[in-house]
Amino acid sequence: MLILELLMIALAVAFFFPLYITFVNGLKTYQEVVVSTVSLPHVFQFKNFGTVWKQINFLGVFINSLIVTVVSVGGILLISSAAAYQLVRRPGRISQIIFLAILSSLVIPFQTMMVPLVKVAKDMGLIDTLYGLIIMYWGFGIPLALFLYHGFIKSIPRELEEAAHIDGSGTAGVYFRILLPLLKPITTTIAILQALWIWNDFLLPLITLNAKENQTIPLAASVYFGQYTNEWHLAMAALTMAIIPIILFFLSMQRYIIQGITAGAVKG
Repeated sequence: MLILELLMIALAVAFFFPLYITFVNGLKTYQEVVVSTVSLPHVFQFKNFGTVWKQINFLGVFINSLIVTVVSVGGILLISSAAAYQLVRRPGRISQIIFLAILSSLVIPFQTMMVPLVKVAKDMGLIDTLYGLIIMYWGFGIPLALFLYHGFIKSIPRELEEAAHIDGSGTAGVYFRILLPLLKPITTTIAILQALWIWNDFLLPLITLNAKENQTIPLAASVYFGQYTNEWHLAMAALTMAIIPIILFFLSMQRYIIQGITAGAVKG
C-alpha cells in the first residue's frame, strides 16, 4: 500500500507541475522567467494580469469563449442525447447505419479536414463568426457524445417510458421528463469533457476566426508568442486567467462525476 500511495503522490506531482509552472511564471518578470522557470518570484508581479487584461481585451475574449463553450456544449448535449434516444428506441438497419456513419467520423484526423472545412465554411458564410464556430464544434463534438449516450440509454429500462406513455406523455414529454433526468451522470461527464476541449481549443478558432473582436482566450493569448521573442511572463499570466474558470467549473461538477461512477457501478 505504501508503494501505491507513493506512486499516486508522484503522479499527482507530475500532473500538478505544469499548473505550478504556469501560475508561478505569471507572477514573474521576463528576466526571472528566462533565468529560472521553476523558482519562486522575488516579488509577485500582479501587474502582469492588469497588462494582459488591457492588451488582449481579456473581458471581451472571455465572453467570446464563454458564449462559444456554453452554446456548443449545450447543443452537443441536446442533439446527441435526442439522437441517441431515437436510435436506441427505434432499432433496425437504418438506425445502425446512421449510428455507424456518425461514429466513423471519430477515426478521421482533424488535420486532414482542415482545408476542405475552411472552404466549405467560407462558402456557407461561417468563417469569422461565433455562430459558425459553434456549428463546427457541434459537428466535431456530437459523434463522441452520441456514442456515450447510446451505450448509457441501452441500460435504461424501456418499461419506464411505456409507463409514461400510458399516463399520456408523448415522445417529447418522455424525453424531457423521464429520460434526461436519468441521463444526468453521463451528461455531466460529457459536458466536462466537451467544455475542457472547447474552452482550451486553439486550432479550430485559428483557422476560422480573423477579426480581433471574435477571438477566444487561447487565440488572443497567442499574441505573446512571436517569431523572435516570447513574452513568457505575460503569456503565463494570460493562461492563468484562462485556466481559473475551467478549474472552478471542474471542481463544481466533481461531485456529479462521482455520482456517475457510482451509478455506473450499480448498473454493472
